Amino acid sequence: MNSVFTQPTLIVIAGPTASGKTAAAIQLANHFNTVVVSADSRQFYREMSIGTAKPNSAELAAAPHYFIDSNSITEPFSVGDFEKQCLHLLGNLFKEHHVVILAGGSGLFIKAITEGFDNLPSADEITRNKLNTELTEKGITVLQERLKAVDPIYYNEVDLNNPQRIIRALEVYETTDKPFSSYLTATANKRPFHIIKLGLDMDRAVLYDRINRRVDLMIEQGLIEEAKSLLPYRHVNALNTVGYSELFDYFDGLTDLPMAIAAIKQNTRRFAKRQLTWFRKDKAMIWLDAADADLSKKMLEAISHQH
Repeated sequence: MNSVFTQPTLIVIAGPTASGKTAAAIQLANHFNTVVVSADSRQFYREMSIGTAKPNSAELAAAPHYFIDSNSITEPFSVGDFEKQCLHLLGNLFKEHHVVILAGGSGLFIKAITEGFDNLPSADEITRNKLNTELTEKGITVLQERLKAVDPIYYNEVDLNNPQRIIRALEVYETTDKPFSSYLTATANKRPFHIIKLGLDMDRAVLYDRINRRVDLMIEQGLIEEAKSLLPYRHVNALNTVGYSELFDYFDGLTDLPMAIAAIKQNTRRFAKRQLTWFRKDKAMIWLDAADADLSKKMLEAISHQH
């Protein structure tokens, strides 16, 4: 245990895709002799590895990780499920460690652990089925436009390529007449641990270049084959996501491969921009330049000022 910390402390490493969160989290885990808990809503799924940029075997060996490959895409796993399971896990981890690292780019999932939500209304099955039918018959654009009209705040934060999130927000609105975003601004639930939030960012051009190169690497590593193996499950919500949906369009003959790869890059860049928009609203976030050669030192300095 690291005696510097007078109370259990959760160090959050947040930021856009391809900003180096995995490496930063492992460095901190090694420094504090602790573990990493993933808050990346796509890395939970065993069947999705290449397209989600999961930590590789060397990285997983460098520090114990939780919530990587913890679920199957065939099992529904909501942000509420994650909140419940992760808080239970943290209760156990803090018996052994004064510090735990929570790393990921899914703002909603990080918020669930650090603040919690107002009680989100449960799904209305009829409304959900109606919206899913509309998605199938009219496409995602119609739903995106409706969300923009009824809940512009969430529209500006959500991954617009993820129909699951859009449908959930519309379903809440249609069931309660209140925008989904209004449930996310709850008074933060008090957590029994101290929270330090570090945000990784870098020059936009550098980040976009890293995203483009990462997509090329995923293709080299076998992303096309991985997506092909998941075709039987394409209706599963977890696969309605960047890196997979573009390749499904290619398999359907709606586009060619160079266009599909270009679309993955573009949609990932847009996704990164939305992640930054979400995290920038968090006033507790301490921003660091992910491209700084002294990043490890800067992270430790920021942490020492916060406890």
